[in-house]
Amino acid sequence: MVISIREAHSPDIDELIGLDDIARRDPIRASFLRDAVERGNCLVADRAGCVLGYGILDYSFYGQGFIPLVYVRADSRRHGVGSNLIRGLEARCVTPKLFTSTNDSNKPMKALLSQLGFDRSGIIHNLDPGDPEIVYFKLRTTGTV
Repeated sequence: MVISIREAHSPDIDELIGLDDIARRDPIRASFLRDAVERGNCLVADRAGCVLGYGILDYSFYGQGFIPLVYVRADSRRHGVGSNLIRGLEARCVTPKLFTSTNDSNKPMKALLSQLGFDRSGIIHNLDPGDPEIVYFKLRTTGTV
């Protein structure tokens, strides 16, 4: 079945929080997700009405497009959901520069970002002990994804 990408809406919030292991137990993450949905900054991936994941795009990184979060259900990982979400977020981005980041230990995400044309841009230490955050960058060509 086809994975569809659409904007998240208020009725999706509880389901999105429910599928996100961290948001279920962390009120800050749940609030961040809720705010992103209410601001129109969140896309949802679904297949036949079943939510598989979500991604958020904002402009909090020096006014540039930034993907602070992509989350895919464990049983839907490595099936194209993450790449579809990132492509959808990229298509919505209004700046030529698009940034994102992931933990150094997240090898699947690092491989996905490389596959989608993102280049490593920097490193941030001390967010998660012993697991630096790797910043990625993509210079977008207007009108293309």
